[in-house]
Amino acid sequence: MTTDKIYRIAVDAMGGDNAPAEIVAGAIAASKHSDISIQLVGVPQLLEPELAKYSFDDKSIQVIPAENHITENDHPAVAIKQKPKASIIVSTSLIKQGIADANVSMGSSGGTMAAAATILGMLDGIERPSIGGPLLGFSPNMIILDAGANVDCKPRQLLSFAIMGEIFSKYVYEIPNPRVALLNVGAEDEKGNKQVKETSAILKNTDLNFIGNVEANDLMRNPADVVVCDGFVGNILMKLIEGLGAEISKHITSKLNSKLNPDDIEDLSNEIYNMHNVAETKGGGPLFGVNGVSIIGHGKAKSDTVARAIQTAKWCVEIDLVSKLKSGLSAIK
Repeated sequence: MTTDKIYRIAVDAMGGDNAPAEIVAGAIAASKHSDISIQLVGVPQLLEPELAKYSFDDKSIQVIPAENHITENDHPAVAIKQKPKASIIVSTSLIKQGIADANVSMGSSGGTMAAAATILGMLDGIERPSIGGPLLGFSPNMIILDAGANVDCKPRQLLSFAIMGEIFSKYVYEIPNPRVALLNVGAEDEKGNKQVKETSAILKNTDLNFIGNVEANDLMRNPADVVVCDGFVGNILMKLIEGLGAEISKHITSKLNSKLNPDDIEDLSNEIYNMHNVAETKGGGPLFGVNGVSIIGHGKAKSDTVARAIQTAKWCVEIDLVSKLKSGLSAIK
């Protein structure tokens, strides 16, 4: 006799601009799926009034106490030591203890990364965690790494991003020989700063399908399957794309108002927004390189985004993402 798997997702209820209200609401929505159980981690006195607003199955949501949370103003490495009972530390520890299958947080990216690296540990051969995934709906299967985890990177760290992106593309998107490229100010080999030139030289001497440099204005046309950059560049790129999507969506709505059916205007506006806000439509993205599934979302996330992030966490567990990365890294070594 077999039973359907229940995916146990720990949720940092204290992280994010709209915590705990929107986080709780998103967790409640996600818990309606029969294959998901939520471990809601936070200060009980703050969570209980929010939970009281909803009716839900007590078996689908469990409150795990925490004493405080890591803020955006905290230095992650310091906060890990000074706030050992912070919500992100408690929720990440649940994975290490085998109590949860994955973790979701809309809070401090630095805090989430530090907790994952410290508690879960890094995969063999990886120095730093990386945030990445598809950022553009025009190129839905194109992975961009790093999108904000590491603002200063050495060439060997960019190499590790390329390797993890290649493995993800191969095993998740089933692309047999993913094209790997460096994001640069020009397509020519002689273009770029010292970091990019040194990384290019390294990538040319690997078995990766390295196709050279790509420029930002080409990203909408799927020029590569994996695009590598440091987190400083990647985060600026991500926020520019998202900001453009939001403003173009508003502009389209104002220009077409009273000229088209309101439902058609809304559909078009939403499509444009979603094409530029892929991370939000998925709720968040996995932290690559750590020995566990940890999903990082936007601090501004509302309940629907939180619910989608929980679904993304479930999906990463379902496809056994961490094991695929381990196997790929082992094969490359």
